[in-house]
Amino acid sequence: MNPIIWATLISSLATSTIITMTSNHWLLAWLGLELNTLSILPLIMKPHHPRATEATTKYFLIQATAAAIILFATTTNAWHTGQWTITHTTPTAATLITIAIMLKLGLAPTHLWYPGVLQGSTLYTALIISTWQKIAPLTLLYLTHNHLNHTILLLIGLLSAAVGGMAGLNQTQTRKIMAFSSIAHMGWLITAMTMTPSLATLMMIIYLIMTTTMFTLLASTTAKTITDMGTTWPLSPTLLVTALLTLMSLGGLPPLTGFMPKWLIL
Repeated sequence: MNPIIWATLISSLATSTIITMTSNHWLLAWLGLELNTLSILPLIMKPHHPRATEATTKYFLIQATAAAIILFATTTNAWHTGQWTITHTTPTAATLITIAIMLKLGLAPTHLWYPGVLQGSTLYTALIISTWQKIAPLTLLYLTHNHLNHTILLLIGLLSAAVGGMAGLNQTQTRKIMAFSSIAHMGWLITAMTMTPSLATLMMIIYLIMTTTMFTLLASTTAKTITDMGTTWPLSPTLLVTALLTLMSLGGLPPLTGFMPKWLIL
């Protein structure tokens, strides 16, 4: 890819997230989300592989649907309250927005597109989808926190944690395993959101660090399946040990960092 085009896409990706994070007006937040989707589509499509094209189409349709639901909810909200500020949200609009954000984040029961999209992307693009792309929708949840239906959030959180944990068991593809791990972690995060947003922030920071580490390790060894992971030992024992520790931390095993947010949430 042309370096100028690449730089433009990455900078618009960063800008769009910041627009959503700093907005106080629903239309601006929606604009940020749309720009976010549009700037990552060429990155997913880059390999020119049929699977990459399929992943791009899936991603585009899901994100566009979610953005349309947000636009519908906010328009209804503006019609009822007479203002577009994010802090003034009616319960109906808040519920619709929650559903749209769940769709954007790939939480159960609207999670089926997520492993497919990650499987069709390169490891670094999958990293962006799993980390940076989560920030803008989560910010909207933080901003509307007081108006959210906590029962729905709790149900979605529990369901995602269960689905993410169970569905990852029968996988051999590293990207799919990471996708289900992401679904489960987002479930924990949403559960934390119902209680204390600051706890959700801690969970998010740790999730971002761990996922970035894991994807970087996978990308540096180009490990596409679990079998590939096993052949890393002669290449770099240190790398495999780091991968092992990161995976255990992602799983939330006691002496490691990943256990802390789960312990606090419980």
